[in-house]
Amino acid sequence: MKAEFKTIALVGKFNSPGNSTSLLRLADYLRQRGHQVMITPHTADVCQIRDFQVVTLNDIGPMVDLAIVMGGDGTLLNIARTLVDHRVPLIGVNQGRLGFLADVSIDTMFSTLEEMLSGQYVAEERIMLEASVERHEDVLIASYAFNDVVVSKSSTGRLIEFEVYIDNQFVYSQRADGLVVASPTGSTAYALSSGGPILHPTLEAVVMVPICPHTLSARPIAVNSRSEIEINLIHADDGRVHFDGQRHADLRIGDRVVIRRAHNTVRLLHPEGHNYYDTLRQKLHWGEKL
Repeated sequence: MKAEFKTIALVGKFNSPGNSTSLLRLADYLRQRGHQVMITPHTADVCQIRDFQVVTLNDIGPMVDLAIVMGGDGTLLNIARTLVDHRVPLIGVNQGRLGFLADVSIDTMFSTLEEMLSGQYVAEERIMLEASVERHEDVLIASYAFNDVVVSKSSTGRLIEFEVYIDNQFVYSQRADGLVVASPTGSTAYALSSGGPILHPTLEAVVMVPICPHTLSARPIAVNSRSEIEINLIHADDGRVHFDGQRHADLRIGDRVVIRRAHNTVRLLHPEGHNYYDTLRQKLHWGEKL
């Protein structure tokens, strides 16, 4: 028997007051079903929601059985990083086009959620990455990344130079615009646009994709998700590391970016009958006539 979700967190898209009507309707619907509803302060303020319990995103993890994220894939990426250590399952409601992650359409939101909250859903465990920036013996920053960790140039047009090690074994040195290290979830994001392969989201793998490499023989590499990937910055005028494109840190020559698989996985819930290949076909317009 699937879990009952007694307490549900409701999170809206950052700075999107246009969500207020839908969010309020959803909150009322959940309360009428007998769920305790918690809302983050930003969502409550932006959407002018006053009569539900407000709990900060940092505190809400241990208090809820489920988080429903209304927005798009970017919103869900942020929430996934925040809640991954609390093992809170996530449902994404997409207010625009079908998303790779937020795959519940707002047009059928209530009927779909009625089925899912009654136990008719598909659960999927996905890898989360964790990365740290090390300078000498100090860790400058550590962050999770659900999609990808990207080491790249910043504002100037000059290439950067870096060395890559996998499990302490030297792989190559490279001059390029950068390197994308992506989880299977992130393989359909920046990594795909840089020429990388699509990895099924349940694969135990991580893909490394060079961005505009100076050497044309540099190709994407898929490695075991348990591997440790180390990127050493050899030369750069303005190197930078990005986490899911939502957090970043500036790099100096000699800095090390170390990427590992996080201990916990992200648990996504999809509507019953969910098919990843259907999503790919719709998002990538496979088989459509030009």
